[in-house]
Amino acid sequence: MGVSRPVAVQQQGTTLPSQMIAAVYRGMNDVRLESVQVPQIGPGEMLVRVHTCGICGTDLKKIATGSHSAPRIFGHETSGTVAAVGPGVKRYGIGERVVVFHHLPCGHCYYCRHQTFAQCATYKKVGCTAGFEPSGGGFAEYIRVMDWIVEGGTVPIPDHVSFEQACFVEPVNTCMKGVENLRLHGEETVLVIGQGPIGIILAVLAQRAGAKVMTSDLYPRRLTISASFGLRQSIDASREDVIRVVRDRTEGRGADAAILAVGGTSLIRTAMDAVRPGGRVLLFAQTARGEATIDPAAVCVEEKTLLGSYSASVALQGESVRFVMGGETDMTRLISHRFPLSECVQALHLAAHPQPNSLKIVVQPGSAWEGSL
Repeated sequence: MGVSRPVAVQQQGTTLPSQMIAAVYRGMNDVRLESVQVPQIGPGEMLVRVHTCGICGTDLKKIATGSHSAPRIFGHETSGTVAAVGPGVKRYGIGERVVVFHHLPCGHCYYCRHQTFAQCATYKKVGCTAGFEPSGGGFAEYIRVMDWIVEGGTVPIPDHVSFEQACFVEPVNTCMKGVENLRLHGEETVLVIGQGPIGIILAVLAQRAGAKVMTSDLYPRRLTISASFGLRQSIDASREDVIRVVRDRTEGRGADAAILAVGGTSLIRTAMDAVRPGGRVLLFAQTARGEATIDPAAVCVEEKTLLGSYSASVALQGESVRFVMGGETDMTRLISHRFPLSECVQALHLAAHPQPNSLKIVVQPGSAWEGSL
């Protein structure tokens, strides 16, 4: 759809359009490309022109279940360029390339003192919006970054780092948090179920922590891609019994730990059965509420531990930035599809219905104006 921009406004000396394109969530499985107002910013805030925004499975579940009120503009794995700054902003200037987190905890409540940051009431407030109820806003041309995110959740992008690489800072942080929750010991064996982009990142980080990593997926193509990241102990779940193979490779015991990087609950039992007595299972992608069946004796008699991990950790923000910006791993190799904002609805549909050849899918409102960087 075409969007006219008849009026321009001035913010801090920069001419900006008054209207922009955004993918607006209107209800369950209902996202529409619409013309909306460019967000206005206040003291301490910034306006960022979005270059690249990754599509996250959490947003997909919100859209598919209609769990959140409408209208909203989702998208939170966002990198772009500062387009305007409000009074009092000193650390960033117009034209600076940045990546932004959309949550930050208060740092002093009960949950923050126990480093359970995602349960902090302040953390649950979203600090980036393209309009309507703050929900990230990355599926739009511009986002308003609120003052507390400008202060503590905005990261400059070095000149040598692309927007695409930078947008992985937040998802890498969430994966680092999950791997940290497992408290892996050197030489432990870990099974990562699911080799989508998040599963591959989790496996890379588990291997980086010293674990011997096995991966499984129904799509051989994804296992081929994960092997290119050094994850060569793969199991083709479309042809092999994952539990049997894991036990064969671990002297009959089972893995020390398993990470379930596939949404839904059907594979929780598989993950539990694949670990040894005393082993741990991390649920990473189970963000939709519901019920699941587990064997309670596996927890009690076999002393297996069921863990969860959700969202990012401010304590790992520096490490995730160093990992991504330092180029330790070329995260852009995980991107299989790049869509302009005008095709955001199609991008979301593909991400919600992954194919053997699809991995990370990104929406690029600003790809035409900044080139590959």
